Amino acid sequence: MSRPPLPPFTRETAAQKARMAEDAWNSRDPVRVSLAYTEDSRWRNRSEVFQGREAIVAFLTRKWEKEHDYRLIKDLWAFDENRIAVRFQYEWHDGKGQWYRSYGNEQWEFDEHGLMKRREASINDIMIAEKDRRFHWAAPGPRPADVPGLGRDPF
Repeated sequence: MSRPPLPPFTRETAAQKARMAEDAWNSRDPVRVSLAYTEDSRWRNRSEVFQGREAIVAFLTRKWEKEHDYRLIKDLWAFDENRIAVRFQYEWHDGKGQWYRSYGNEQWEFDEHGLMKRREASINDIMIAEKDRRFHWAAPGPRPADVPGLGRDPF
């Protein structure tokens, strides 16, 4: 299985890969998201460490059972050969209606087929009021083209 664009990445293809990941995660479909990763992909997400597509699906299922109305924006930070770094923000609310904005960074490493074989994510959550939300579009689904990305100032 191949998942273009393939490494080595250019600025354009790395940005394309980040937007494709953003769109997939905004679908909130754990199986769809998992198909972008190798069968034995290794993850670190916050304090969780796990490996393999089955574990990815289980993790994402738990995540989106907790994080309601999830909307994510990713922004290319850096790239080199088969690696990409992104920063991101996403908004969600818990079962009690408390809204959060989560900020983070991810480092990605890809195999020659364009599948991610390693993902490391560091994330911080900030409570926000619903009126302070920034990301408004029909969800699940990709961010519309007219909704800007993070730009230079994510805070």
